[in-house]
Amino acid sequence: MILSDPVLFAISLADTGAILFLLVYFVITLSDLECDYLNAQQCCSRLNQWVLPKIIAHIFLSFLLLIHGHWLLMLINLPMAAWMAYETVSVPSGNLGIYDPTEIHNRGQLKRHMRDCMVYLGYYLIFFFMYLYCMIVSLLKGDPINRKDEGEIINDFK
Repeated sequence: MILSDPVLFAISLADTGAILFLLVYFVITLSDLECDYLNAQQCCSRLNQWVLPKIIAHIFLSFLLLIHGHWLLMLINLPMAAWMAYETVSVPSGNLGIYDPTEIHNRGQLKRHMRDCMVYLGYYLIFFFMYLYCMIVSLLKGDPINRKDEGEIINDFK
């Protein structure tokens, strides 16, 4: 292990929190497009520049969990990484990215992108609290109360 568990889960919390803020930005930007506060070109260029950092942050987190031996958490993270990779690879040739200004209003793509962002938000919100719980548990793994004997609690206030 490179890092201790509390540090690993603190990094996981920071990473997941950053992705959550990014997803809120995605929802706000897509809502602005839906309400015609932004045009499609502005919206898609703003969103496409943050797709790769989102994927890198998620894969970095999965890699950290892998090298520290948290197999269950890593395996639960893999489907989202696979979905994001599929989403990136399945972009038709000629499109500017996942969010394409020429197609975002066609065939309900805007609604699909909003739905996907809400699913991502729910997923990362659940994982944020899972990592918070894991960090608290890893901090409390030792005995937080200094005990001299089994039944006696030492008071260091004297």
